Amino acid sequence: MRYRAGQRIWETTSAIPLSDGDLEGKQKDLSPAEEQESGRFDVKANESILFFDNLFPLKLTPVLSLLSRRTETDQQLTDLLQRFNSSSLGIMDPIQLVKRAIPGNLPIKVTEIMPRLKDGGAFVKFEYDPSLSASEIEAKLLKKLREEPIKPWFNPFGRIRARLVRGVPWLEDLHRYPSTLLMVEFVPPEPGASAAELPEEVLYSLFRRYGKIADIIPQPADSKVTPRYAQIGFPVLRDAIMARNCLHGFVLGEAQGGGKTGTKLRLSYVKREKGHSIWNWITSHPRIVIPIVAALIAGVSVVIFDPIRLFFIKMHVQHSLRYTDWRIYKWFKSQTGSFSFHKTQEHIEGLGTIWKHRKDLIEQLQSWLDGSSDTFIVVTGPRGSGKAEMVMSQALSGRKNVLLIDCKPITEANGEALTIRRLATAVGYRPVFSWANSISSMVDLAIQGTTGVKSGFSETLESQLNKILHTTATALKTVALSERSKADKDANLSEDAYLEAHPERRPVIVVDNFLHKSEDSSIVYDMIANWAASIVQNNVAHVVFLTSDSAYSKSLTKAMPDRVFRTLSLGDLDADIAKNFVITRLEEDWKREAQEEAEQSDENKKPIPRPNLAGLDEGIKVLGGRLTDLEFLARRLRAGQTPREAVEEIVSEDATDIVKMYLLGRTADADRKWSTEQAWHLIKALSQSPTLRYHQVLLSPTFASSLSSNATNGEAALESLAGAELITVGTHQGRPQTITAGKPLHQAAFGVLVKDRVLRAKMDLAVLNEMAKVEAKNIDAVEKELQLLGGLPRHTGESAGRVMYLLGKLDAGQRKIAQLEREMGGLKKILNEEF
Repeated sequence: MRYRAGQRIWETTSAIPLSDGDLEGKQKDLSPAEEQESGRFDVKANESILFFDNLFPLKLTPVLSLLSRRTETDQQLTDLLQRFNSSSLGIMDPIQLVKRAIPGNLPIKVTEIMPRLKDGGAFVKFEYDPSLSASEIEAKLLKKLREEPIKPWFNPFGRIRARLVRGVPWLEDLHRYPSTLLMVEFVPPEPGASAAELPEEVLYSLFRRYGKIADIIPQPADSKVTPRYAQIGFPVLRDAIMARNCLHGFVLGEAQGGGKTGTKLRLSYVKREKGHSIWNWITSHPRIVIPIVAALIAGVSVVIFDPIRLFFIKMHVQHSLRYTDWRIYKWFKSQTGSFSFHKTQEHIEGLGTIWKHRKDLIEQLQSWLDGSSDTFIVVTGPRGSGKAEMVMSQALSGRKNVLLIDCKPITEANGEALTIRRLATAVGYRPVFSWANSISSMVDLAIQGTTGVKSGFSETLESQLNKILHTTATALKTVALSERSKADKDANLSEDAYLEAHPERRPVIVVDNFLHKSEDSSIVYDMIANWAASIVQNNVAHVVFLTSDSAYSKSLTKAMPDRVFRTLSLGDLDADIAKNFVITRLEEDWKREAQEEAEQSDENKKPIPRPNLAGLDEGIKVLGGRLTDLEFLARRLRAGQTPREAVEEIVSEDATDIVKMYLLGRTADADRKWSTEQAWHLIKALSQSPTLRYHQVLLSPTFASSLSSNATNGEAALESLAGAELITVGTHQGRPQTITAGKPLHQAAFGVLVKDRVLRAKMDLAVLNEMAKVEAKNIDAVEKELQLLGGLPRHTGESAGRVMYLLGKLDAGQRKIAQLEREMGGLKKILNEEF
């Protein structure tokens, strides 16, 4: 027999005697190294092969393979025989185990030893006397091993086993490792012959001698795979190894059920996929596994990150991480006035006068915060009136545990991730993984596309914001109860009762710029209002809303419908107080600059001129008492301008801003609910009269019959313009009553705009053009109705009145269009002649 390594092709020159299991002799002797390279043994007529199992540990097969050589030379394989014949073998040497297993009275001579590391054993080729058969030698060896079991050092519970190799072993060194499942292929012993498929009974009788068989799995009858095969499973791995090494290449004759030409067995290991069964189940049941994984991730997040987030929120509310509140910083600051760890911010001087004017409001707010208030505190006033400065620097000065939430950066964030991150930053919620929501949304979308159901990984913006606010509420309650001790007289009270009895211990939440962008679709305001309502009702904290929107009650009433809000309104400063503020601000700036100049050398000294305040009263009258405008005026006066020059420049800049934002249609707000014609109508009307009747404006053609798709509702247009601060809507007993300019500076800017002949002609032309289109639309409707009446079979007295009414309306409409066209002609002449 000859074997070509790597292709499993056997060439049989003569039949193998099946009675005793001996191997056929070879025509050419091969050296041990050549046997290893060719993948087959060179077996003579009086030689056979035994396979000894349990000589090497299977778990250490990769390590032993690395330590061994890639190929065995003749000298190395011969050394094994010398070690076998030596009498000084170590107890740990596997060759010693082979020598101990072979009885001394057994008339055989070992001629070759071929270790099989990955099989954990070795092939032992031996010569024997022709008077004995190989089967008798195997029987004596088995008897000796049963009576005197030999146990290897690495497996004290196992024993050495040996069996006669009945087939033709394949000495391959491929990376194919043993398995408990064997593939038995039925191939013909010679090319062109046919092989018989062995039944389970024959397979059982062949393989049972090597160990207990777990199962025999025949090839399905309808399978078209050739050659035909069967699978045999062993419970013990070493039993499968023994069977594979002893029966590979075994040929069954016709008497054993192998057919007329015989059937050769080709054995190979089948890798079991037990290790992937769990993974396969997971990937096959995504509807069950994905929600479980999502729940586990959420649980881990709650257990690990929530305590960290609670800690950072408490530090943020208590200002524990703000070094300017540390005692050591205050001590250094007291020792040297110029000492500072951070860049100094511009100090707003002159506010003492304003706080004296608003002392009653400050004291009222402080009394509400010290009392047991179970409702919101709302501080209203136009933008620039100093609401935040009054609340934070005066009413809450020196108070512990203050949390400021500015809604402006949160609502102006682009995208959900940025919105989440800005709210988390405002309350001190960290760590926050805002980017994970985008990734989980993509994963959820991909899973939904493949499985048809949502995985639940992604969370909506509302759920993410609710999680942040809920964690903040928990931290606020912990802060409120942090100063409670067992020594208190009311230590036996419950937590809710303690918070209700000690309103001064509750933190203060200041929500600034509430309804900064008055959009009905924004959920941030509603969520903050509902969250604040639950905090107030549970006596966890005081909540102060700062807003310049007069329609704040709509949002807050939905959150707390059974409460009346405590309200403080800040208006513009009186003329005297405004003038005093500007003068004080300029005086303090002049003193500081004079002191800095005095500290310089005599050569560099320059006299500091005092600002020119001539005409300041008229400038204050124009600008009004808006704090931001007064600050702007003071900076210009400090720069050397006269009050008249400063006011004219401020009014001119404000007029330019109004044109850009309201008249040229360049505003970035694509969802605005007013048209440029409506804005011009108000500017022109307010320049003539500082106060307009609300409903008179609504009944004007520009508001009642606007053709703009986003400005068809006149009341919504006025509300949107009020939110944009072009106008201010005054109320009386809850209903809108008057319309005034958004701030006094706007009133002066309106007069400047109306005096611009080109701008006035352009905007009046747009208004007249829209009115002409409205009249044309009405005439078109009248003509259609007249055409319908003219198509009646007969005219009666009842329809004559309607016809006359429509004809009169048609004539009036046409006369109005003619008048509008004459006016538009004059305006076009101005646009053609003037710049």
